[in-house]
Amino acid sequence: MTGASRGIGLAIARRLAASGVRVAMVARGGAALGEAAERIGGVALAADVSRRQQVERLPSRFRSVMDTVSPDYIVNAAGAFSLALLAETTADEFERAIGVNLRGPFLVIRAFLPAMLERGSGHIVTLGSIAGRQAMTSNGAYSASKFGVRGLHSVLDLELKGTGVRSTLVEPAATDTSLWEAVDRDANPGLPPRAAMLDADAVADAVHFAITRPAGTGIHAIALEHA
Repeated sequence: MTGASRGIGLAIARRLAASGVRVAMVARGGAALGEAAERIGGVALAADVSRRQQVERLPSRFRSVMDTVSPDYIVNAAGAFSLALLAETTADEFERAIGVNLRGPFLVIRAFLPAMLERGSGHIVTLGSIAGRQAMTSNGAYSASKFGVRGLHSVLDLELKGTGVRSTLVEPAATDTSLWEAVDRDANPGLPPRAAMLDADAVADAVHFAITRPAGTGIHAIALEHA
């Protein structure tokens, strides 16, 4: 799974490991990733999901450390997030959001899906966002990437029908993770307080729920909001 060194990704990796899944954890930061993998008993595979060549090497690296041809589950949880009005969003910020949040899942799916289709089983989960179905100010780059992910999974759902491979898009509302520490709340007064956000473990539970449904049962999308 990607984005596994912190935040929602780490919470999902921890939840899966606790249920007996051997987790291959992918993230850019080698040191932080290694520490996280050691804590939960996972296997660290450092890679930047926005870089095509690094993702294309993941299947062979996965096979070498996991001793299996393809994973039972893929969880795309790597994410890039920033807030800025469109008129103030830089091209680099926009490209970063698209590269990590949309291009990254596409590259990971493309890398592993053929073996899953050949085997006739597997489950692909991608973390979307409430910003992928609802427009919010200062979310231009982020929303563009997450609306794109929603479209990607809609097509994936159609193409996987009857193959034995399942897919789920999980779209949480604002979730309390360390990424909010870098956000200027004075410049974004409409943000919910962190106490009113989802807990990362709740998102992890939703992912676990989706992948543990009986064979033949498909959950194409889960929208999560704070109660």
